[in-house]
Amino acid sequence: MSNDGVNTTRRRFLTAATSVVGAAGVVGVAVPFVGSWQPSAKAKAAGAPVTFDISKLEQGQMVIVEWRGKPVYVVRRSAETLAELSSLDGSLKDPESTASSQPDYVTGEARAINPEYLVLVGLCTHLGCAPKYRPELGTVQTTDGSEWVGGFFCPCHGSMFDLSGRVYKGVPASTNLVVPPYSYESDSVIVVGVDQETV
Repeated sequence: MSNDGVNTTRRRFLTAATSVVGAAGVVGVAVPFVGSWQPSAKAKAAGAPVTFDISKLEQGQMVIVEWRGKPVYVVRRSAETLAELSSLDGSLKDPESTASSQPDYVTGEARAINPEYLVLVGLCTHLGCAPKYRPELGTVQTTDGSEWVGGFFCPCHGSMFDLSGRVYKGVPASTNLVVPPYSYESDSVIVVGVDQETV
């Protein structure tokens, strides 16, 4: 029986080439489709929670994580730093944080769930600049002449905040730095964007 001039090699090549092009088309459609299941950058910016492992954070160290397009400062404070906070009340505009933005479960002068770890939105409450972390004694001159014991200093307009993010008197910022909603997933992992009460 003859092939009647049919080129089997050519037929196999055309079948293989068509299969490859078809497979590439399926992959080309599937990749964007599967990618659409992930939260978009817009959804993340709108408030997707951010987790951060604090286990390697050393005393006195600060790291910045991003949440809703904003810098969030996470600072590990020493026992000495925490002990100094109450001595600053007379130099602060809102030492009890009654006029400032923070969740109800964050209370006291430490302004934190766990006093050792401070979590703040790193934007000055004056015009939204990013205050610099200045934990060293005497690195900034306070407005009332008292000794600088460390905190956050906004070089743009001179606003100053202590190591709980509480604003000093006599500076342009009117309220303390904002404490975002956050919680602890475990002893060493914080979740910024999820309230402690809902966990």
